[in-house]
Amino acid sequence: MRERVRELELIKGEAHQGPDPAATERQHAKGKLTARERIALLLDEGSFHEVEPLRRHRASGFGLEAKRPYTDGVVTGWGTVHGRTVFVYAHDFRIFGGALGEAHAAKIHKVMDMALAAGAPLVSLNDGAGARIQEGVCALAGYGGIFQRNVRASGVIPQISVMLGPCAGGAAYSPALTDFVFMVRDTAQMFITGPDVVQAVTGERITHNGLGGADVHAGTSGVCHFAYDDERTCLADVRYLLSLLPSNNRELPPSAPCDDPADRRTDALVDVLPDSPERAYDIRDVIEEIVDDGEWFEVHPAWARNVVCVLARLGGEVVGIVADQPAVLAGVLDIHASEKAARFVQFCDAFNIPLVTLVDVPGFLPGVDQEHNGIIRHGAKLLYAYCNATVPRISLVLRKAYGGAYIVMDSRSIGADLALAWPSNEIAVMGAEGAANIVFRREIAAAEDPDAVRRQKMQEYRAQLMHPYFAAERGLVDDVIDPGDTRKVLVDALAMLREKHADLPVRKHGNPPQ
Repeated sequence: MRERVRELELIKGEAHQGPDPAATERQHAKGKLTARERIALLLDEGSFHEVEPLRRHRASGFGLEAKRPYTDGVVTGWGTVHGRTVFVYAHDFRIFGGALGEAHAAKIHKVMDMALAAGAPLVSLNDGAGARIQEGVCALAGYGGIFQRNVRASGVIPQISVMLGPCAGGAAYSPALTDFVFMVRDTAQMFITGPDVVQAVTGERITHNGLGGADVHAGTSGVCHFAYDDERTCLADVRYLLSLLPSNNRELPPSAPCDDPADRRTDALVDVLPDSPERAYDIRDVIEEIVDDGEWFEVHPAWARNVVCVLARLGGEVVGIVADQPAVLAGVLDIHASEKAARFVQFCDAFNIPLVTLVDVPGFLPGVDQEHNGIIRHGAKLLYAYCNATVPRISLVLRKAYGGAYIVMDSRSIGADLALAWPSNEIAVMGAEGAANIVFRREIAAAEDPDAVRRQKMQEYRAQLMHPYFAAERGLVDDVIDPGDTRKVLVDALAMLREKHADLPVRKHGNPPQ
């Protein structure tokens, strides 16, 4: 037995070190960590349990039979993050460039099945060259198994993809199916067809990062939720995100001790709105004042910036906040903002995270491009997401709430549990000037001084239909609150709704707009 144990130690040592020390040096020279170094940063110290470290491929041809390294280029297993179980798989670029073959895929399938069975989050650390060409269709079938499991686990356990190297072709679809995508600048790229193919087909010249780098996907395509300059910072934020999420859809998000008093006054919010309703302000100042200790984690901070989506805590409990951003495009909803907010609302609803919606929206963005590219269809995604959500939902109108955008932003009429407003609220079909131009257009056109009549009619419209208590008088707003009481009101309301239970009609699934 002692002889066998020594043999086992040698074999496992070889599996841990990798087949070639020079490959480790090349990985570090690119500014990249090895698979095991990444896992060590992600998980609590000493908590990693590896699954199938001795797995080797059984393929032949093209010289593969002479190269059968342990792990087959992917390290899989489980450990803990802040003491809670998390499953992980990490591509090892030192072995076959992290390319996926039959054995490689089988290991990933196993750890994905284990994560689903255990009801624990799954994190993938991606740094691979795609399918292993030498194994042909077996490699492609391996990707199919991953995609199927991504979909099966969607809404059941949190799935996080961390892009730390190249990810091309069909391999890019797995991250797109997960809940959150993290990318590291310069070293990570994602694309379906690479720069060479793009140039051959279209004649366009572009670099790898220009086509599918972190900043492109974080700010232009919306594929990536978070972009970082280095792997250590990236993995630290993955750990922080996991601390805000439940392990599965049967649990509530983890509570945390809170030293920030639940009844703390938020008097700074009294002065946060500009004197003129036409002037912008940063909605993040409102969020920072409301949440525990001013700490929040923004999702998609560089994409569709006219809406802000954050995870934070109120009274020690996790909440998802969706807020219009008046500092960008006056806070209007457009195609990308609708998609971003809808996806976030669906995620929060899937994982029992209450929703707080801060409303200051003048409407949907007008324009030929928006209409032709489907603003109706994309705006309906956000409407569908809110209407379908069964978690506690609280909306707070800060200032403008006009037209269909007001309805879509979790108004009382589509099922918000509580609809609140500040005394500065302007809830109406449209702004006073637009309404006056339509309702009183003949009087204005016939007047000797059209501008004076327009101003008079605007004042009449505001006085009759846009005063702060119009919606409250009709039961469409539950209460008009002092901005200084905002935090206390929200914390108390969320505590009241914590045990909310709502059932949807029996159905196989809905058919949301696409």
